[in-house]
Amino acid sequence: MSILGSRLKKLREKHNLTQERAGEIFGLTKYQIHRYESGISNPDPDIINKFADYYGVSADYLLGRTDNPNPPEKDDIPEELNTLAKINQLIKEYGIEQMGFFDIEKWKSLSEEEIEEIIKHFEWVVHKAKEKNKAAREDTED
Repeated sequence: MSILGSRLKKLREKHNLTQERAGEIFGLTKYQIHRYESGISNPDPDIINKFADYYGVSADYLLGRTDNPNPPEKDDIPEELNTLAKINQLIKEYGIEQMGFFDIEKWKSLSEEEIEEIIKHFEWVVHKAKEKNKAAREDTED
């Protein structure tokens, strides 16, 4: 039995549905439900989404991409993690991870002006982080 089939069967049973009743709910035959649960055939993406919506789980859970049936919504993720994810995405987009950012030898070839400019950028980033932390502390004190 496939992961999808196993999870469909468990969820159907958890909701006290027969294969026949599940077929009625999803506009399928009892035979189609049996084939999906047995792993003989796979439902179309639209049907997978119907299963997910009805059973209150994610399609990724049904497909075995995650073991968490109810992953957090993007809005439920703390802002700090979203910010870190955005920074990580920018690092990847600009290829910083691949351009020797942490390679000391590459830094040695920079001119004095380039080093000053980089320092100013880092100072600005630190300043912005401190402002944000200060504002967050003031919000929690109110």
